[in-house]
Amino acid sequence: MTSFPPFKDLSKTRILLSNDDGIAAHGLDVLERIARELTDDVWVVAPSVERSGAGHSLTIHDPLRPIQLDEKRFSVSGTPTDCVMVAINHIMKENPPDLVLSGVNSGGNMGEDVHYSGTVAAAMEAVLLGVPSMALSLTWNDVMNIPWETAEQFAPEIIRKVCAVGWARNVLINVNFPDCGPQDVKGVIPAAQGKHKLGDDMLLRHDPRGLPYLWIAGKRRGHASSPGTDLVAVEDGYVAVTPLNVDLTDAPTMAVLAQVFPPQA
Repeated sequence: MTSFPPFKDLSKTRILLSNDDGIAAHGLDVLERIARELTDDVWVVAPSVERSGAGHSLTIHDPLRPIQLDEKRFSVSGTPTDCVMVAINHIMKENPPDLVLSGVNSGGNMGEDVHYSGTVAAAMEAVLLGVPSMALSLTWNDVMNIPWETAEQFAPEIIRKVCAVGWARNVLINVNFPDCGPQDVKGVIPAAQGKHKLGDDMLLRHDPRGLPYLWIAGKRRGHASSPGTDLVAVEDGYVAVTPLNVDLTDAPTMAVLAQVFPPQA
């Protein structure tokens, strides 16, 4: 399996930033400060509005409109996936990024959340386009007390250490920070993707005319994960670093299917 080459000195790299919370998100400002600790060559291409939960969706029935806001800062009227695609294949085509960072997302992206997350999808699109990438997310329970300083303090060194060793070309690195101040973080550990309890909260309400409508709740209820998973690590006060493979093929099931449908001569 081929790997992305390691970066021993990130100061010589070009870094692209994106997210799913939108160009005006506070988490993107945090990510930009993180990136500028690593290199002076930082580009930002993010959705013009919040696109949380967009997953790995593409805009194919409407035009995309990149708007230049500064020399290296653009907004795009599309999804996080659109933004990374537009950045690498259009805006930065002549000199593409060496690394893509997505986030810092307001809220964790762990367990099955990674399938819905636009933050993770932006990083995934970069990998599919041949660029190493990392998604960064920060958990919180009180919107008035989000510990952004935790991500800002720990992210630069995490990025440096992971980039120094490199990783497989079909893998993105998913980082989740716990809901606590930097002084209370217990450490940084590798963690597997966890699993939430089945069943989301779905809120049934009625409009002024008495007609029913539903809100899909923003958080799943609890978790049913084992030790060593991202959900448990973050809940216990650790930063979780999880490698996610874009190849969803299940090898054991492939072996079973090979017996059911043997190779043809």
